[in-house]
This record gives sequence, C-alpha cells and structure tokens, in this order.
Amino acid sequence: MEKLVRINNKSGIHVRPAAQIAEMANKFQASIAFVKDGVEINAKSIMELLTLAAGEGTNIIIKANGPDELQAVEALESLINTKFYEE
Repeated sequence: MEKLVRINNKSGIHVRPAAQIAEMANKFQASIAFVKDGVEINAKSIMELLTLAAGEGTNIIIKANGPDELQAVEALESLINTKFYEE
C-alpha cells in the first residue's frame, strides 16, 4: 500500500518528528518505508528519517507492506497532517 503525503510543518522532519514517526511505525508489524525523490528509507529508523532532509512542502510516499499496512499508513498520514503537534 502506498500513500502520497505532504510535509506541512514549518521545520519539516527534524529530530522530534523523526522520533514520533519511528515510534509510531514501530507499533506496526508491517514494513514501512518513506520515499522522497526516489530514495527509500526505513520509517522505523530515526537516523534514516533524518537523512531524507524533508523540509516544509516536501512530498513523501508512505509505503507499507504487511498485515496491518492500512492502519499503519492511516496513522502516519494522520500524524503528518497534525504537523507533528508543533503548530
């Protein structure tokens, strides 16, 4: 399953949002990746999330594969849409 989302918080994915994403992603059995400009990283890894350099306005594809992939994608999309509770 894949879903295109836009990073809309002013600071983009920095340490705190990366930690929130990884923490949430690790609650699911599905393998979860984020894709930006053709680069795919493991969304369960804070360090890999930081390497995306995803600033405000960046489009990200959330990819999930596994028994709870739909729930994982929906939860991560919701987290991103809340702007990581920063604004």
